[in-house]
This record gives sequence, C-alpha cells and structure tokens, in this order.
Amino acid sequence: MSSLHPPRILLVDDVPANLSVLAAALEPEGYEILVANSGTAALEVAARAQPDLVLLDILMPGLDGFETCRRLHQLPATHETPVLFLTARGDTASIVAAFQAGGVDYIIKPFQIEEVLSRARTHLRLSRLTLELRDKNHALERRTAELTAEIERRQQAENALQNADQALAVFADLEASRSNLAGLIGHSPHVRRILDDIQRLHAFPQTSVLITGPSGTGKELVARALHFGSPRARAPFVPVNCSAIPADLAESTLFGHVRGAFTGATSDRKGCFELAHGGTLFLDEIGDMPLPLQAKLLRVLEEGCVTPVGASQPRRVDTRIIAATNAHLQNRIQEGSFREDLFFRIARFAIATPALRDRLEDIPHLAAHFLHLFAAEFGVKTPTLHPEALRALQHHDYPGNVRELRNLIERALIRSGGQLIQPHHLDLPAPPATTPLPRVSPPLTESIPTPTPPPVPDKATLVASLPLNLAEAEDLLIQRALQESGGNIADAARRLGIHRTRIYRKLAQEPDAEK
Repeated sequence: MSSLHPPRILLVDDVPANLSVLAAALEPEGYEILVANSGTAALEVAARAQPDLVLLDILMPGLDGFETCRRLHQLPATHETPVLFLTARGDTASIVAAFQAGGVDYIIKPFQIEEVLSRARTHLRLSRLTLELRDKNHALERRTAELTAEIERRQQAENALQNADQALAVFADLEASRSNLAGLIGHSPHVRRILDDIQRLHAFPQTSVLITGPSGTGKELVARALHFGSPRARAPFVPVNCSAIPADLAESTLFGHVRGAFTGATSDRKGCFELAHGGTLFLDEIGDMPLPLQAKLLRVLEEGCVTPVGASQPRRVDTRIIAATNAHLQNRIQEGSFREDLFFRIARFAIATPALRDRLEDIPHLAAHFLHLFAAEFGVKTPTLHPEALRALQHHDYPGNVRELRNLIERALIRSGGQLIQPHHLDLPAPPATTPLPRVSPPLTESIPTPTPPPVPDKATLVASLPLNLAEAEDLLIQRALQESGGNIADAARRLGIHRTRIYRKLAQEPDAEK
C-alpha cells in the first residue's frame, strides 16, 4: 500500500445496484473506488490499478469469486492484496471454499453498510501494518549488512594507509557511504582533486584548513571527511556557524565561561574549543565573525590556550581549526572587515569546492545517489531517470548547487509517484535539441599558465569587421567567445552577457555542432 495515493478498493459484482450502494458508502470515507462487473474484468483492473483491498462477490457469470480470488493472488500486482468475500451464500461449504481460495473475510448479504466499512478499515489497516513491518525488517537487514560492510571497509582503510593510491580509493568509498558525502560523489577532476587534498591532509592533523566555495557545494562535508579520516577521528567534531552566534554570547560560546562571569552564568561552561579538544572545531561562515572576536581567535590559535570569560588562568587546548566561507575574504580584508593575519593563520591549506555547473559530468552519479537515498526513505523501489530527464538535469545552471539538485530529485520522486521520472516531473526548462559542445574543465589551480590572448582591435575596427547580417554577427561573436573560453559554454555566456541556453540553441541550429 503506497503512501503516495489514497487506499484503492476494487468492487467486483455483476449487479450494478450493489456496486452503486457500496461505492456511495465507501467514497465519502476517502477511498479511491474501482469497479468491475465480472471476474475477468476484475483481473484486468487489478493488474492495471493495483488495488489495496478487493470486495468480491461469488456468484458471477464466467469466472466465479473463488477462481477470481485465486487468480488475483497469482498476479504480481495483487498477490498480497486482501480479498473480502461479500455474497448471499451463507453455507459452511462456501465459507470454507472462500478461505481456501485466499480470502481474508466473509460477509453475507444482505449486509449492513456499517459492518462493511468497519471490516474494510480493519483489513486495510492490517495490510498497511504488515507491509510497514516487512519494510522495516528489510531496512533493518539492509542496515545490518551496511554496518557489517562498513566494519570491513574500515579495517581495509586502516590496512591500506601505507599505500596512498589504495588508501584514496578506500577512503572515497568509505566516507561517501558512511557520512553521506554526496557533495564528493563523482569522477570529475574537481572531485578527484579534493579527494587527493583530503588524503594528503590526513597525515597533517594539526594543519588549519580554509574551505571556500558557493553555498550548497558541500564545504561541511569536506570538513567532516578531513576530520574522520585523520588521527583526530576518535575525538569530537564540533561545527559552529559563526553568522548564527549572538554577538553578546560569541566569546562565551567559543571560549567558555566560569560561574558568575555575567548575569545568567550559574555554572562553569566549556566553550567550543574545549569541547573539541583533541578533535576538530569547524568554523562555518567565518567571514561573518565580528572583528573583536577575530582578534581573540587569532590569539588562541597562536598560543594554543583559551581563557574562559571571567577566568583568570588560561587553559591549554589541542584543537584543529577548519574554517569555511562563501565570501571572498580578500575583499573583506581590503574593506577592513576581516583581519589579514587571521586569514593567513587559518588558510595554511586551502580547498575550493566547485559550483555544480563546473562539474556537470558528475550529475548522473549525484542523481542516482539521491534517487536511491529518497527511495529508501519513502519505502519505494528506486526509479530510473528517463534519458530526457537526465539531459534536462545536465543542462540546468544550478544556482543552488548540489543542494538544489538534491531538492529537484526529491520533488521529482514525489511527483512521479515512485515511477519512471519524466522531464515534466523536474519542472525545468527543456534542454536544446542537440547536445552542446563538451565542457572543458577550468584550470584547477592558479599555477597553470593561461595563454596570452592576441591583441584586441579597437572598437571601430572590430565593428567594421563584423557582417551586417545580425544572425551572422551573432554566430561570429559566439564562436569567438567559445574559443577564448576553451569550449566552456558557461564561461562563454558570461563573457557575452547572455544566458547559456542561448548558446545551446545556436549550437543546435548548426548541422556540425557536435563535431
């Protein structure tokens, strides 16, 4: 019984008046009513609509109720559907035959509507509870298998630490499955670079790390991977959102306080630094930290000691700092809202998480992961993506990054009812008719030299060189932008000041666009 639609009841009787009476009584209860006037018709309707309960007459032309019940339980769609016999035959032999055929209940005509409603509710509830119990047992079995496999993978990871390449492969599989690191799923150069950096940093558990990137790209997931793959994994991982700490409680939150330090301080309290002792303190949105607090944070990082509010003696802490921001801290430094010395202290090693539009080749892997995740959560079989739906996902710009893709997949699964996911379930603009030129990933680090572009002619010369035909001029400008951006359509669109779909449409009009 699916939670995605109201309970469906199939009424089977060759007397139209009986069908009308039952339908009129059941529909106000919120049930979806299906009807059939013969056993053969009932089998066709059941195979197509998968009812949750069947009310079945015995005496009918063609297939009688007993044979219809047996065949219903042979159909994949209804082999577990409860069948309630509703008939004028009250003899013992008929009742026994009904249960032998697979029926779960037997009501003799003429019946009372209240009795039919009560028994229908009872059997629907029993069926739902039975299915829920079975699904929970299956989920428990899967979880047990996952935990067993995780223990084995952890042992493999520990044994493989001497081999960097082997350790990287084991770590990527282990952490993605254990911590749901969806932002790190994929095979793009960006993901491989991030995993390589994480693997290298596991040998340097004291090094402070700054993670930068747009919202929704998995910065906290990278921080967790750094912590749980390092020798600090047995100690706490403490996340703090710097933009969410009240200004008057910020110092107490990070460094703690002693009893009586201020109004309401009725007992000593450890701050986040002490709570994360031996482990990792993750400072998210560090660019929003107030300047006075930045100075105190810098002092703690340099001295390795915290002084709780109201205390007279500092306390030694061994806490690794991993910070994250979606802001450009260099701009904040120039504005005077972020300390340059703190920046260099926390950015001893930097990791940049890319926007999803810069790693579109990972979308099939991410979509498959989220489909499996939500299908398990909703208790339905993992559906597949129609090729056009996947194509639409790969042509979306994703201002919300991986978080937006996750939400798209969840909504599509709900709209599809757990069936094949079609493009209209995604509610995205239709992709161009022809596959665009393949994307060329941008340089991963600033150390890769960028070719010097040829001199740009002055505006008068450039205008004179363009054809007077507007469409031909647009073609030339798009071709030039694609050449200068190395085939990266998103970058070419930014250079031209247009949306990328306009370039897709232009490429789709060219017969040799894919060559």
